[in-house]
Amino acid sequence: METTHQTPSFLVIRKDVELVKPSKPTPSEILSLSTLDNNPPLERYTHVVYAYRAKSNSSNHVNHNNHVHDHVASNFVADKLLEPACMIKEALSKALVYYYPLAGKLRRDSNGDLRITCNAAGVPFLVAEADCQLSSLRYLDGIGIETLKQLVSDFQSYDVDSDGYHPIGLQVTKFSCGGLTIGLCLSHSICDGPGTGQFLKAMSEFTMGKMEPTLKPVWDRERLTGKTIEAVPLNSTEGEAFSSATSPYLPTSELLHDCAYLTSESIKRLKMKLMKEIVDSNEVPSESFTTVEVLGGFIWRARARALNLNPDGKTLFVLTMGIRNHFVPPLPDGYYGNAFIGSNVVVMGKDLNEQPLSKTVQLIKQSKKTAFQNDYIRHSIDVTETTRKQNKKIESTCPNTVFTDWRHLGLLEIGFGSWEAVNIEPIPWNMSGHVDLCLLMPPAKLDPAMEGGARILVSLPRPAMAKFKEEIDSLKVEDDD
Repeated sequence: METTHQTPSFLVIRKDVELVKPSKPTPSEILSLSTLDNNPPLERYTHVVYAYRAKSNSSNHVNHNNHVHDHVASNFVADKLLEPACMIKEALSKALVYYYPLAGKLRRDSNGDLRITCNAAGVPFLVAEADCQLSSLRYLDGIGIETLKQLVSDFQSYDVDSDGYHPIGLQVTKFSCGGLTIGLCLSHSICDGPGTGQFLKAMSEFTMGKMEPTLKPVWDRERLTGKTIEAVPLNSTEGEAFSSATSPYLPTSELLHDCAYLTSESIKRLKMKLMKEIVDSNEVPSESFTTVEVLGGFIWRARARALNLNPDGKTLFVLTMGIRNHFVPPLPDGYYGNAFIGSNVVVMGKDLNEQPLSKTVQLIKQSKKTAFQNDYIRHSIDVTETTRKQNKKIESTCPNTVFTDWRHLGLLEIGFGSWEAVNIEPIPWNMSGHVDLCLLMPPAKLDPAMEGGARILVSLPRPAMAKFKEEIDSLKVEDDD
């Protein structure tokens, strides 16, 4: 596990916030959101910073002598090509014609239900300039949280009125090298990871000269609206009376955030080791393990050991599962609301620490199969609806592990004009349950040795982080040989 790199000092100068409105008239209406969108833990901003560099074969980036090559592309005049913030602003305005709810205001009504008032209020948009090269910050790879916070703004309190607050906001920061970052501030209530990628892809297509998005957005939130039911357990692991594991390091207000870097060879070697464990135990492996399964099991155990959980308490593993193609009938292409549930595994602290890791991973695999069943999905949505209607508070118990996979969202394939994506950095600022949350992400496009590998963002109390790094380093020993 690599530690954060020393970050050079630099200055970010922000300009005034402006509201970017749809480029054409849009419907004026009030829309309801789904049960999953309405889940209270999601109603907070998540902050993500995307890093871009000018393509080396592009003729519209600034050279070392600050001269600019002439270049004109479809639908964009030269000054817009040379000015990325202007280009992105115009693309945002065009995309909001199709994603017009994002230009509205989000609020809860008197019944506690989320509504989006589609009034074309606009999206807060801020332009900033940094007095350094983005490459000197390693395109944000491994830099500290406080540095990242300079590249995204928190718009939650901006222009709040009786209609509510803005569901999204953007900060575009330009660097002296011609690189740029986009800091996205987004209420998770309005869309999930795939939905966010879909919206950014639409913006990207407009910067490439397209007249409309390839994939049209679909609202259709009533498809994922549940009903209130008598509380029953989703599976045999829920509803049991048990004592949650505790950690001597929790609760705490002093958290460290760090990223584990794993090569494709490390991941492959771990998979082979687990399959060998199964064979050596005289079992016949029916299926191979996926990367998210083996890393989920390994990180769950590593966090438990780092937190020094008591052996006679139980700890929970939650894997977020996309349900777009598993819901019956499947959700339509273009659906950009929240469409995920959790598959849950509960294990005694002693068992998690001592049993073969392959057994833990098998439990995760079986839990995934259960979670993909339509009855489970519908029941999970109903339980979420019931819990919210009964105003039950679900507090984070900290020793749990919530694992979510961002590797297949395609976010590093989305460029803007002549700027290509290099890295994506989420910020555990106000993320829901960030103590428990572990993000599995694609590596930055910087080190060829990391191709096919993964990064894992974790948040832990300071005394636990050193032990966690030891666990991660045990996977990397052979990489260093």
